[in-house]
Amino acid sequence: MMMRTLLLSAAFLLSAGAHALTSDEVRGMALGETETRVEALVKASAVPDDKTAAFIQALADDAVKTAGDKVFVIKDDKAYDPVSGAELPVPADAEDVINNNLMRGELDNALAALKLFSKDEKVRAEAIKTLSGGADEARLPLIEKAYAAETVPALKSQLEMVRATILLSSSDKAKRLEAAARLSGSNNPISKTVLIARLSEEEDPEVKSALQASLRKVESALAWGDKLGAIFSGISLGSILLLVALGLAITYGLMGVINMAHGELMMIGAYATYVVQGLFQKYFPGLFDWYLLAAVPVAFLASALMGAALERGVIRFLYGRPLETLLATWGISLMLQQLVRSIFGAQNVGVENPVWMSGGVQVLGNLSLPYNRLVIIGFAIAVLLGMAWLISKTRLGLFVRGVTQNRPIASCMGVNTARVDTYAFALGSGIAGLAGCALSQVGNVGPDLGQGYIVDAFMVVVLGGVGQLAGTVYAALGLGILNKFLEGWTGAVLAKIAVLVLIIIFIQKRPQGIFAMKGRSAEA
Repeated sequence: MMMRTLLLSAAFLLSAGAHALTSDEVRGMALGETETRVEALVKASAVPDDKTAAFIQALADDAVKTAGDKVFVIKDDKAYDPVSGAELPVPADAEDVINNNLMRGELDNALAALKLFSKDEKVRAEAIKTLSGGADEARLPLIEKAYAAETVPALKSQLEMVRATILLSSSDKAKRLEAAARLSGSNNPISKTVLIARLSEEEDPEVKSALQASLRKVESALAWGDKLGAIFSGISLGSILLLVALGLAITYGLMGVINMAHGELMMIGAYATYVVQGLFQKYFPGLFDWYLLAAVPVAFLASALMGAALERGVIRFLYGRPLETLLATWGISLMLQQLVRSIFGAQNVGVENPVWMSGGVQVLGNLSLPYNRLVIIGFAIAVLLGMAWLISKTRLGLFVRGVTQNRPIASCMGVNTARVDTYAFALGSGIAGLAGCALSQVGNVGPDLGQGYIVDAFMVVVLGGVGQLAGTVYAALGLGILNKFLEGWTGAVLAKIAVLVLIIIFIQKRPQGIFAMKGRSAEA
């Protein structure tokens, strides 16, 4: 594959006026001191033909031998002349060409320059990344040809930066000033590193001033990227907290049950996703990229059924006794954790992202939006809208609201309150399962998965206002964004402590949360 890529590259270069590989060039790249070999390599790779490309690849693969002033390329235990391609006998005194670290670095740069003309976008992107680490000014013509031929805007921008980085080290003052001006419009973190490194070496006052001005502009652009990145990370964390807290908004916010097993219901949803993944890998490997669509309803049903069994078996006997529900559900959470350990083992299990959730969108040089996070944000919005519709527009939602506000009157009106309790608890548990399904796409799945989110989920529900979906949304997003901004200043641990202190102060001042219940709901 690599050789084919190089031949394609060489074919393009031949059309651009490349010259044929000569014996002197072969000896120059294979024999002598490292500095001499590097000079010959740079010169030959500036306008190579297909044989030059193949010979450079052979040098990188340690497939070149020498005997006196003769150079051979070894392939399938046979020796060939790199210029004519004719098969030659291998002399008994033939020795391997030794490449030190400097030479290997130059070979990598030469091969990267050749790959700039590959038809594969990923190969070109990898080549640009390699050249960004440092390329010689002699390769500038090749880079400019690649720049002219590049059609992908993101790669074209990266090539422009590589070109500017090379010019920044030029002995020509005008070229260095041009490079500084070009880099000033960059939002790539590498630009900042390159400018700082050049500033420490630059002696010309005019160029130094231009470099400092460019550095300020780059730092300003990167600062915006960091801020937007923190906001996106906060929204991403907030969407996860929202998914986790939505189920709790029903079981605790509407039903008044302090369910300490809520995190384990999330864990069941995550393990259900893992099981569906395994079934698709074994029985439907061709449809593996769509396993997550099947895992969503399975995760919901698995957690909902467990929640219904929990409500029928334990919770229904403890309504109106919050302390006892807390202790009972805490014990159940420990039992569920041990059950999962017995079935799946104590170690974390991995759940793979489908292909369509891998990768991300590169918005700025230092800001990438992962597809899995974007999908989870969209999923959280869909679950929120679905839940709001169910509670406000359906018969079940009407019954849940009626039983929550005034159980005796609802019972007198013919509502089966026991059945409504079971349905409501199963719904909240099923949403917890959906949260577990989403969490499986951003981290490992283990028996302790729910323990890291249960406290945050209760904080979101209490802060937003008990029984208030709008408050849950505001609280989840607010805590997520606030936490990520504080992490940038204080670190993760101190940020967590600061958020907790702020919540305590807020609840002291406003016990009812962001949104208070009104009317008969509040009186109940």
